[in-house]
Amino acid sequence: MDKKVIAKRSIVAILVLLTIVVGIVSFYSVQPAEETAVLKLGSSGSQVRTLQTKLNRWGYNCGSVDGIFGSKTQTAVKQFQKNNGLVADGIVGAKTAQALGMTLSSSSSSNSSYNSSDIYLLAKCIHAEARGEPYLGQVAVGAVVLNRVKSSAFPNSISGVIYQPYAFTAVIDGQINLEPNETAYSAARDAMNGWDPTNGCLYYYNPATATSSWIWSRTVKLTIGKHRFAV
Repeated sequence: MDKKVIAKRSIVAILVLLTIVVGIVSFYSVQPAEETAVLKLGSSGSQVRTLQTKLNRWGYNCGSVDGIFGSKTQTAVKQFQKNNGLVADGIVGAKTAQALGMTLSSSSSSNSSYNSSDIYLLAKCIHAEARGEPYLGQVAVGAVVLNRVKSSAFPNSISGVIYQPYAFTAVIDGQINLEPNETAYSAARDAMNGWDPTNGCLYYYNPATATSSWIWSRTVKLTIGKHRFAV
């Protein structure tokens, strides 16, 4: 056989092989998006904290809300699944998440619309409004700010919500200018990554210091530390 023909066939074979390899790589490169939408033993992050908060609130004791999917969280998930007619495998996939009222997503993209200035400002608000409160309460304050950003009844930016006239005591008395600590930064990042301990609340207040009669008319959903969270 002519050497040129052999060479051409070899090149074609190599190209076909490369096409197959690229196809395989491309196929598997899209799979992690689905894999990240599962919480299981060893998972960690804000979505695990949300899971733990919900489980504890509903009486499925999973220990501390630390964002780490350990054996206690796994046991609590299995009990929840068993009580709700789900496969009790201890893995939070789409069906279990739906039953829990959660939406699983990749945390890497959940705060993509926020920049470093937003994180800094939200951390300042959390520090000014909720320093000294439990960590869960600090995240909750950040979540209220973000819930307002999403609501058509409020400004559509973090700065707009925080600096809306008379919205936050810390802005009125100047405490918003305090430098946030690392706890406030962590709470801000957790809130931006989708952790909402309030489940959509738009207001919070301290009943010991609240002076507005209007705020007392709001429906309180939960209390964390000294703050009541309401809609």
